[in-house]
Amino acid sequence: MTRPPTALTIAGSDSGGGAGLQADLKTFLAAGVHGMSAVTAVTVQNSMGVSGIHAIPANVVAEQIVAVATDIGVDAAKTGMLANADIIAAVVDALGGVDVGPLVVDPVCASQHGDPLLAPDAIGALTSLLFPLAELVTPNLGEVRVLTGMSVQDVAGMREAARRLHALGPRWVLVKGGHLSGSVAVDVLYDGTDFRELTAPRRATPHTHGTGDTLAAATTAALARGSSLVDAVERGKEFVTSAIDDSFALGSGLGPVGHFWRVRD
Repeated sequence: MTRPPTALTIAGSDSGGGAGLQADLKTFLAAGVHGMSAVTAVTVQNSMGVSGIHAIPANVVAEQIVAVATDIGVDAAKTGMLANADIIAAVVDALGGVDVGPLVVDPVCASQHGDPLLAPDAIGALTSLLFPLAELVTPNLGEVRVLTGMSVQDVAGMREAARRLHALGPRWVLVKGGHLSGSVAVDVLYDGTDFRELTAPRRATPHTHGTGDTLAAATTAALARGSSLVDAVERGKEFVTSAIDDSFALGSGLGPVGHFWRVRD
């Protein structure tokens, strides 16, 4: 069998399986891509929230990246939870020495429950060191507030946030509008010149754990398969919309989106 496309997630582990690298790997599989991982942190997590975070030593994170990139090969990569500034610096250093294809940066700052997943003093490292390497960054509106200080209330605000984030160095910015109100969920894609709006009907479900990870992972998988950036983002949006449609209750709190909607019997 010919080697399938490959994608690498550089992210934290969600012990509940709904987000983090578990969501990424399930999404890669559903998209027909061989998934690999560089674990940045282990979270103690379930449907009720995050009760513990244990960061992996920065050099071990970097060694995982180099190990898979120099042997197996990486067609596209994404980052998720990076935990602290030392890990960000080590990831940037490792990426500078290997080829991982286009890089999608999901600037994870907090869980859906509001639990912090990135040390406050690491924000500067994220924007100054990692953003310039990114083909695409994919912040939600809470992350926009952390990264820019903006409190976005509408699509015009999303466009201004995209401008500010693009100035930090990524080639493309996708500002996700899922936290706004309204019957339609709007995301804004910006390349420094043109804006594109991607829309989908808003689903009435509380079970949306892992949406951001899943969107970024599905986009990464499409890039690994050779899609253009715009097509990859559109495929990511389509994938996560269907996954939200297939979300389910799990445990006593927030359930996850359904990553296996495409492969279920």
